[in-house]
Amino acid sequence: MFDKLASVETRYEELTASLGTSAVQNDPAEYRKQAKLLSELEPLVEKYRECKSVAEEVAQAEEMAGSGDPELRALALEEVSGLTARQGRILDELRVLLIPKDPNDDKNVLLEIRAGTGGEEAALFAGDLYRMYTRYAERQGWKLEILNLSEAGQGGLKEVIVNITGRGAYSRLKYESGVHRVQRVPETEASGRIHTSTATVAVLPEADEIDIQVQDKDLRVDTFCSSGPGGQSVNTTYSAVRVTHLPTGIVVSQQDEKSQIKNRAKAMKVLRSRLYELEMQKQQDAIAKERRGQVGTGERSEKIRTYNFPQSRVTDHRINFTTHQLSAVLDGNIGELVGVLTTHYTAEKLKDVTAVETGL
Repeated sequence: MFDKLASVETRYEELTASLGTSAVQNDPAEYRKQAKLLSELEPLVEKYRECKSVAEEVAQAEEMAGSGDPELRALALEEVSGLTARQGRILDELRVLLIPKDPNDDKNVLLEIRAGTGGEEAALFAGDLYRMYTRYAERQGWKLEILNLSEAGQGGLKEVIVNITGRGAYSRLKYESGVHRVQRVPETEASGRIHTSTATVAVLPEADEIDIQVQDKDLRVDTFCSSGPGGQSVNTTYSAVRVTHLPTGIVVSQQDEKSQIKNRAKAMKVLRSRLYELEMQKQQDAIAKERRGQVGTGERSEKIRTYNFPQSRVTDHRINFTTHQLSAVLDGNIGELVGVLTTHYTAEKLKDVTAVETGL
């Protein structure tokens, strides 16, 4: 670990010197690139330097502890004890900082919610989840844009795709992907029997053309008349777009806009993100085929969370976390859930870092 930290410090010093040169200062793109890397390395380097400083203090205190003066020796041993404890905390912090950063954490998000099993109740639950995430996003100050929305009866949703733009959107929402289950008594249920329904949530990092190159020869683009509300242009102009990616068979339809050009642009945004997720899944499967509990690897058939209305309970099955604040959660107060999930998966990654460090 310390060899790696020493090399990081050397790289940091090289970047610091490079940023002061006229060649870099006269190249805005290169300056931004190096400055960004420098800012990413800075917390790790500062903590490493603190660790080295404390190690020197420990060595000095241990030397004093070897003194023949009993009073001085007692003071030195007490100082060694305190410094050693501090050194342990710093090492723990360094291990967390060494966890590889998810390159997608700063990306915007495509949030897809679809009604699953349960008919009308599933569609109503999909609508509940959409409102939950919308309210959470608004509290974070994020911007939302509906890319596709298919309504069901009584305020439910068959499907909704939303583009969420804001700092840290993917890092906070990435663990929401999976099957969400609801247990409640439908309003139409006269006997008071509890029904179980599901909805699926997919959180995709927004991919741009730099991330995913899509060749025109790999696309089939069909146009058709849009349906639903939209004024006189509905059913009279071929503004709706269906894009099929031939190599993978992924199909994206878009008809929210009156302009065919705008609908195609939105469809391509969704397609690129789905292709990006597919590529990430392949890489993750190759690296950790047997790793359990991975989120974002496409294993969405597994139930991740249950919302139980009779008990006002929300349980996340991946981490055995339960809260009885169901109403607050559905109102968008999911900060606690996001926090405990992030802590859990950070701890799991920390185990990997520690295993590498110890050679296990």
